[in-house]
Amino acid sequence: MLDLTPDRASLEPIEIASRDEIAALQLSRMKWSLAHAYENVPHTRASFDAKGVHPDDLKTLADLSKFPFTTKHDLRDNYPFGMFAVPREKIARLHGSSGTTGKPTVVGYTARDIDIWSDLVARSIRASGGRSGDIVHVAYGYGLFTGGLGAHYGAERLGCTVVPVSGGMTERQVSLITDFKPRVIMVTPSYMLSILDEFRRKGIDPRSCSLAVGIFGAEPWTNSMRSEIEQAFDMDAVDIYGLSEIMGPGVANECVETKDGLHIWEDHFYPEIIDPVTEEVLPDGEIGELVFTTLTKEALPMVRYRTRDLTRLLPGTARSMRRMEKITGRSDDMIILRGVNVFPTQIEEQILKCAGLAPHFQIELSRTGRMDDMTVHVESTSASASADARAASARELAHHIKSTVGVSARIDVAEPGTVARSEGKAKRVVDNRPKT
Repeated sequence: MLDLTPDRASLEPIEIASRDEIAALQLSRMKWSLAHAYENVPHTRASFDAKGVHPDDLKTLADLSKFPFTTKHDLRDNYPFGMFAVPREKIARLHGSSGTTGKPTVVGYTARDIDIWSDLVARSIRASGGRSGDIVHVAYGYGLFTGGLGAHYGAERLGCTVVPVSGGMTERQVSLITDFKPRVIMVTPSYMLSILDEFRRKGIDPRSCSLAVGIFGAEPWTNSMRSEIEQAFDMDAVDIYGLSEIMGPGVANECVETKDGLHIWEDHFYPEIIDPVTEEVLPDGEIGELVFTTLTKEALPMVRYRTRDLTRLLPGTARSMRRMEKITGRSDDMIILRGVNVFPTQIEEQILKCAGLAPHFQIELSRTGRMDDMTVHVESTSASASADARAASARELAHHIKSTVGVSARIDVAEPGTVARSEGKAKRVVDNRPKT
């Protein structure tokens, strides 16, 4: 892997500003954002009034804790455009969720919002080791999902050549990587594993390809998976974070020179960590639910939006802005199995310890009588593995899960290619337990 450490002179001044300078900018922008939301979004005005607070009550950044939270339910209750703070005619673009867990959420952007978004994704790509002139292979999905277009506009803003492949057509993905020789790929980590499988199926050494930087996001992934991808491709694998309700990809990003957590672009987003049960603000360093307030969004200002992502805040290193650790899971994705809290990333960590198992997996939850059961469906790394070898791998994985995570699990080791592959976000958990 190459030394991708950036020239400090190439960074934006705010990236290496003092904490006092960052805080002063945040307070100024937060006052504007709260007032903008209160004056133009009926829901926000009603929620502020119900809690007895007014934008003028914000005197310091700590005063934000007095204000109410915003949740995904609020966006659904105000579907489609009720949370917008500008007239619909000022909306330049709409994105939204699929609505698979309820009514869709809709997010909107003014032309200025898209401009800022492009700048921040460009900043994120540069922090990852991308440079002007690079070819960037974008395999995030395009459409209402923010990943594809967010990555696309940011790469163009940095001065890169974009290959807008989107997700799917894995054989073609490998052909284009081989033919076009991109230096950077932006994709979900689970789909990168599918691309890796296709390289191997074609008999192409992935280390011989042109990819030097992978920017992976849209789902939690582990440092074990980072190591797997980096070793397979001889590349730097860097984490990007975002969510549609706040902006899309580019809210935070790792710096390739440290890979020690994602620097939040605090000049545009103010982070808090709260206890997801008591809703009290936690000090930096403690794990809890990540909450964001947007500081510059025109179309859809978000005040204390509950992301449900679990992490903690840490001091800046490669940049002055605070870091968030890699997401350990979501407070609403958490599996409670026989009284034990389990996250899919914990299961993934244990699978990657087992030499005979591929990194593709799916967790199936079921119930026998009054007892919840967990089956982990995984694949052998070899189609020629004997039944005894697969049974040994199953026993090894079950042991790791029991000793590390603290729950018993059934392990189903199948042939390569039998676990459902992802062409976007991986569906890690299938919950077949009765709903009542």
